[in-house]
Amino acid sequence: MSTMSDLLAVAQGAVDAASHLVRRTAVGQVEAKGERDMVTNVDREVEEHVRAFLARETPEIGFFGEEGGQAGRTTAPLQWVLDPVDGTANLAHKIPLCGVSLGLMQGQEAMLGVIDLPFLGERYQAARGLGATANGQRLQVRPNSDLGEAIVGLGDYAVGEQAAERNEQRLALTQLLAAKVLRVRMLGSAAIDLAWVASGQLDACVALSNHLWDVAAGVAIAREAGASVIDVDGTPHTPSSRATIAVTPGLERAFADLLNTLRDTT
Repeated sequence: MSTMSDLLAVAQGAVDAASHLVRRTAVGQVEAKGERDMVTNVDREVEEHVRAFLARETPEIGFFGEEGGQAGRTTAPLQWVLDPVDGTANLAHKIPLCGVSLGLMQGQEAMLGVIDLPFLGERYQAARGLGATANGQRLQVRPNSDLGEAIVGLGDYAVGEQAAERNEQRLALTQLLAAKVLRVRMLGSAAIDLAWVASGQLDACVALSNHLWDVAAGVAIAREAGASVIDVDGTPHTPSSRATIAVTPGLERAFADLLNTLRDTT
């Protein structure tokens, strides 16, 4: 039976090849995927390559990708979860804030994650009980307990069906954060938000959405670096959560109060 260390090595190999593809493949085709959403030839090529790689290396583990959905052993207890390019809109517009995000789920638990930022030369990884690292250096969340000194990453505004209605809460959250924190940053990649909470570059990140391919790897990395990862009601984050919120423990109470205010006003 493969250990977490073995599976982390497999994930690293898959992401090595994926990152190379992202750097070397020109964006030649951008297709609409719903209103104001898109997929590129790079997303598809990366997912096809990673799916094939993992099917060879770990045929006993299922696979779920953002673009192609489920493959392999769909009822297997372990499932790889891939976002081939998290931050596709950034990639398509030559903004270097995008990454390959590969996680491993065991039921409701994010067990392992590798996030590679091909244009920044950064690699974040973690496995349950093994800690989190970036480019070989141990990661630890920033020990901040002052909301006024916090830099907070905010997930993208909603697009597509009922976007205006869904954005009412996002706009209210933006207003609350702007009044209380040092700075708000919208980077366009949930993987980067979660990785940078793990590394202490952000003190918290809030995404009022919860697509598993966006967050599986980042949740594993953030937790191993000491972050609290919760839903909007403060309960531990799971694949069925409504939101994905990662915060350094010193700010968890302040964020709970802020989220209570958000629920009361929307």
